[in-house]
Amino acid sequence: MTIQSPFNNHSTALDVVQGHDLSGKTALVTGGSSGIGIETARALAQADAEVILTARDIAKGEVVAQELRASTGNHKIHVLELDLASLASIKSAAETFSQHWDKLHILINNAAVMATPLSYTPDGFEMQFGTNHLGHFALANYLLPALLASAPSRVVAVSSIGHRRSDIVWEDIQYRTRPYDKFEAYSQSKTANILFAVGFNQHYANQGVTANALNPGGATTNLQKHLSRAEWLERGYIDADGNLNPLFKSVEQGASTSVWAAVANELEGIGGLYLENCQEAGIWSDETQTGYMPYARSPENAKRLWTLSEELVGLSSS
Repeated sequence: MTIQSPFNNHSTALDVVQGHDLSGKTALVTGGSSGIGIETARALAQADAEVILTARDIAKGEVVAQELRASTGNHKIHVLELDLASLASIKSAAETFSQHWDKLHILINNAAVMATPLSYTPDGFEMQFGTNHLGHFALANYLLPALLASAPSRVVAVSSIGHRRSDIVWEDIQYRTRPYDKFEAYSQSKTANILFAVGFNQHYANQGVTANALNPGGATTNLQKHLSRAEWLERGYIDADGNLNPLFKSVEQGASTSVWAAVANELEGIGGLYLENCQEAGIWSDETQTGYMPYARSPENAKRLWTLSEELVGLSSS
């Protein structure tokens, strides 16, 4: 039976969190200093969670944290330096986390880069795959002891409708030989986010840690900074007069499904799903332009990606 909620594409993160008491719980939001990450963190803080938001720029992160403390009255908001393009930074951030916290009830893998020019991380990964998938894969595994210690706990993987443009191209994930397409590379990384949730659930749901993936919907954020006006027009984000697509959400609405995945009673003990507009989504529909591509929730693909990701980041699961 499909899991539904009273919320929809118009609901905001604060709507979703209303009535939930997260006091005594710890949540970490990557990319919590910009875009929907800020509104995700705000909603969790409003419900009295202790919130750690990660940022590459600590000063920028602290400005956001101060605003969140003031707007929510919750002073348990912290900033953790993290660059998801660097395995060394991820390991350092996880070590810093473990020095201050031994439990983590909610991990929201929210940060992302999109449509970047071809470049590689310091560890040699294509930037979008390395940051959006492998960075979060490594982080979740480093934080696993805290997640297990907090069971039942949840991991939330923010994907995108864009995943429909590309499966994992196993023979050349890192664009070493094929022509680089920045949108296809983004799509591949977003497919990987969904498969990560499926794979994480395969490994740890039986130990009380579940993972779900989601499409937040279109929202104007810093994520689109690498796009030209022509590309905004080509992709239907704006019309010829520069008016924003009416289907676009506000950042507060864009954060709602992340928060629903983190707190919804309907999802207790349930993982491996793809969520959209605060509902469980089905297989992709051309008619409604919603849902997931079957390859993105394939258990076989999830296992293959998990094994490959372990090898690439130098980890092995229990």
